[in-house]
Amino acid sequence: MNCIFGRLAFVFFVILAGGFWGCGNQSESPASKTLREAGTPWFEEVAGASGLDFTHVRARTIRYWLPEIMSAGAAWLDYDNDGDLDAYLVQGGDLDGIKSDSPRNRLYRNRGDGKFEDVTDEAGVGDQHYGMGCAAGDYDADGDVDLYVTNVGPNVLYRNNGNGTFTEVTKQAGVGDAGWGASAAFVDYDDDGRLDLFVVNYIDWAPSREIECFAGGNERDYCHPSNYNAPATSVLYHNLGNGAFADVTRAAGIAAAKGNGLGVTAGDFNQDGRIDLYVANDGTPNHLWINNGNGTFSERALLSGAAVNRQGVAEAGMGVVAFDLENDGDLDLFKTHLRDETNIVYRNQNGIFDDVTALTGLGAPSLSYTGFGTGFADFDHDGELDVYVVNGRVGRAQKALAVDPFAEPNLLFKGLGNSRFEEIFPQGGTDTSFIETSRAAAFGDYDNDGDVDILIANNGGPVRLLKNQARRGNWIMFRVQNRYGLDAAGAMVGITTPAGQQWRLTQVAYSYLSSHDPRVHFGLGSAAQVSVVVVIWPGGRKESFGAFPSGEIHVLREDAGAKKIDEKHF
Repeated sequence: MNCIFGRLAFVFFVILAGGFWGCGNQSESPASKTLREAGTPWFEEVAGASGLDFTHVRARTIRYWLPEIMSAGAAWLDYDNDGDLDAYLVQGGDLDGIKSDSPRNRLYRNRGDGKFEDVTDEAGVGDQHYGMGCAAGDYDADGDVDLYVTNVGPNVLYRNNGNGTFTEVTKQAGVGDAGWGASAAFVDYDDDGRLDLFVVNYIDWAPSREIECFAGGNERDYCHPSNYNAPATSVLYHNLGNGAFADVTRAAGIAAAKGNGLGVTAGDFNQDGRIDLYVANDGTPNHLWINNGNGTFSERALLSGAAVNRQGVAEAGMGVVAFDLENDGDLDLFKTHLRDETNIVYRNQNGIFDDVTALTGLGAPSLSYTGFGTGFADFDHDGELDVYVVNGRVGRAQKALAVDPFAEPNLLFKGLGNSRFEEIFPQGGTDTSFIETSRAAAFGDYDNDGDVDILIANNGGPVRLLKNQARRGNWIMFRVQNRYGLDAAGAMVGITTPAGQQWRLTQVAYSYLSSHDPRVHFGLGSAAQVSVVVVIWPGGRKESFGAFPSGEIHVLREDAGAKKIDEKHF
């Protein structure tokens, strides 16, 4: 009870100080500055040198309408099947309708030599709606990855024609939801070999619903989503296999709960062999949609312990990622939050989640920042997962760190083992600490050199490409494909080396407004090979593969491995 009263008192104080989203002193301590300048950069920022010249437009006329500050999505996808990850970047622009000169989304083709070229016009994917995020997946199972773009209504689906071009097929496919779409995921929830589509909606918004909010000093500012009192329903589309989808939101039970949805991740959270969905909600309890196996879902976040924090308070969920904190074969959760809340870690124990943030070292450093995109990867190849979080305020800072009053530095954490992490300096892992309003963070090996790089979309600013230069140990990657030849989103991959076990989730949709490299990456330390690989496929089937040498990308195809699993290893 004391915790509840303390929280209420804190919120009341913040409101008096100038608004829930706009308070706080962001000054840096001398000790922090010394640490920041003392470290060795893990990444080199190479966007400009690589030809990624994209700049996000928050709005051509700033009116402090909420969508302005939430946008900027990004995706890695190999749209031309040449083995190199291409980049797609989602634009903001005009909230009062498309104009002939409205800014467009952009597709950049990876030339394979470290350079990108803008192919938006020839590919036909320059959507001009007010964009949010994107999802990539081969929904028609023709061997080419397709692209779905979420907007402040309506969303857009591009079908890949396999010749370097796309066709906009939203109406024919029936997936043009007119709500405020945020993150989205292609996922085969019924294991029929066809990718279905789950779309997270934020709030039921329209220009007519906008209200005026103010920061300290009576400056105009963006409103907190609770001011609108308009939570939205996520949308589930079932793939019919003929190029069209059926809206099964009500029939599947997804319409049973509303929230201010922003992030999504998918996986088998209760280990029953079926793919579930987790939604990070902003200021409302999160949703954990447990797959019942009969085409329906049940919302179980509160009963499972993943709806609110340890104090029973719903926090401002932005980005989210499923990962295995303890390498015990189940899926834990990491979620980014508003400043003064800390980011959160939920540990999974037999389908029940526990807030263990305080034990991990990931909480306190995030307290001063508002996190959005995030991901786990073994950036330095020592066999332990590291964490990257991109930050950017949603309310004005009273003492801004940059010209943009919403800008903040990003955070990099090194995995120490035993579920512990420490912040790495320089802040954000780059020689220059970029202080920007970051939103999407997409993770993938764009240069195929065996380590994980990061594509960052900034709200109202230029894109950033962080080339990984932290590599120290050996590595291995796997392309995990199901029996239909599709990337097996939701499959768990476990490896054994002399140093022990590691588990990774095959996932393309996570973080915030972004889509990622479908390949599964492991750092191996000094290990020269992986002795055995086990895949737990969606549906619960297990297969073993191996051994495999390090330093290569291997394909794991369902039904091509050994069916008998040596349980002493897994």
